[in-house]
Amino acid sequence: MSDPATGPLAPIITSRLTDALAPSHLEVINDSHHHSGHLGDDGTGESHWTVIVESGAFAGQSRVQRQRLVNRALADLLESRIHALAIKARAPGE
Repeated sequence: MSDPATGPLAPIITSRLTDALAPSHLEVINDSHHHSGHLGDDGTGESHWTVIVESGAFAGQSRVQRQRLVNRALADLLESRIHALAIKARAPGE
């Protein structure tokens, strides 16, 4: 069962990013309550997200390349269930 504070999408995002990036640190934050009634709010309470992720996969990668790795892991969700995604991606030691 999902945590009612985060809903069913948070564990899916967590799983996808864990599988794709093997992060040493990962936070998945539901920001949807800040956007209630705004464009992109689909009424599910799971439309706007922030991910903070640290992964060795980001070593030597530019900010754009890091964001692309995250976006690739969540591609189908970004097309159908996630309206906005803020990404804070860093390599270990940064």
